[in-house]
Amino acid sequence: MSSRAPDARRVAGIVLAAGSSTRMGRNKLLLEIGGESLVRRAVRLAGEADLDPVILVTGRFREAVEREVRDLACVPVCNPDHAAGIQTSAAAGVAAVAGDCGAALVMLADMPFVTARMVRTLVARYRETNAPLVVSTYGGEVSAPPILYDRALFDEVARMKQGCGREVVRRHREGAVHVDWPAGRLRDLDRPDEYESARRELADA
Repeated sequence: MSSRAPDARRVAGIVLAAGSSTRMGRNKLLLEIGGESLVRRAVRLAGEADLDPVILVTGRFREAVEREVRDLACVPVCNPDHAAGIQTSAAAGVAAVAGDCGAALVMLADMPFVTARMVRTLVARYRETNAPLVVSTYGGEVSAPPILYDRALFDEVARMKQGCGREVVRRHREGAVHVDWPAGRLRDLDRPDEYESARRELADA
């Protein structure tokens, strides 16, 4: 695969979908919200935001999740160590990024209030600034996915001891670009009540 000029660097998308859904009590990745499953929504959104390639990191529910997105453009990668923590899925994702991609944007499959516009904004800020890190900040306080990492930080992502990037964000806070979103966009879906609330809200929208 040929390399591209720095001002047109490819940004890969890494959708983390390897969890066990323990608190939900069933495979939350296949729960429908806004007319489609959570995992399908996330993979579709990544593609609409022009992330290339889109890497889908699966785990416990690998077969069911891969079937759910089989007609979408994505590269499934199974993380056999998913039970050890979400950081292992981020590591599996960056390991699968093509060599000519200058960066990767990591997002969670269970954050249905993240939009393609948000993802495009993060990529645009990366290309404008050449910052090593572009971080979503919610309500001016909480840093959380989606987070964009320059390739120079991939080794650090692969060595994270826990979580989905906070230790890398802390280490590179001064050089990072922060993009603020409304606090309500932060919600992820871990429990049945969270799912029902989000499902009703997006159905009304």
